[in-house]
Amino acid sequence: MTKKEKVQIIIERLKREYPIAECSLNYEDAWVLLVSVRLAAQCTDARVNQIMPGLLDKYSTVEALADAPVDKIEEIVRPCGLGNSKARDIKACMMMLRDEYNCVVPDTMEELLKLPGVGRKSANLVLGDVYGKPAIVTDTHCIRLSNRLGLVKNIKEPGKVEKELWKIVPPSEGNDLCHRFVLHGRDVCTARTNPYCDKCVLNDICPSSTVK
Repeated sequence: MTKKEKVQIIIERLKREYPIAECSLNYEDAWVLLVSVRLAAQCTDARVNQIMPGLLDKYSTVEALADAPVDKIEEIVRPCGLGNSKARDIKACMMMLRDEYNCVVPDTMEELLKLPGVGRKSANLVLGDVYGKPAIVTDTHCIRLSNRLGLVKNIKEPGKVEKELWKIVPPSEGNDLCHRFVLHGRDVCTARTNPYCDKCVLNDICPSSTVK
């Protein structure tokens, strides 16, 4: 079985297992997603979803957040960890959106990567979820499952994993597959416990499976 054949089986089975593939960060506007994904670095999405309403209650627009003092932003986002650096990035990002993009989040990888605090993972999430463009979000779940399933071999760097997955994943499926990797990674192919291979729908094609 080739990797392209394997990934097609993975896509179809995970579609049946998780019919709804959505971002686990709550947002209504693209700029809110940018802020949320910056806060999600080394923090759970659930915690970010708890913190964001308080931030948005006080600063409800790009302009308001761009004008906010860094220390005031930090007071709110501190529970997400790395409060000062995240607050500085968020303010700088919102200032750039206001001053150079008329408060509209750009829709190209090149432009998104110009924004402070935005890397390829964040940019891909915006491109896929907001703009419906081909995207592969190499978060920790995607990297872990891609290695365990044999789609990549001993590659931990997000950029390298993304590059390898682009070779085998149909462009129209990448974004949803990564969301399903998150769901499967939380429920079954876990990181902090032994994976629950006995209830995994992929255990017959997974080289890491403990089910014989």
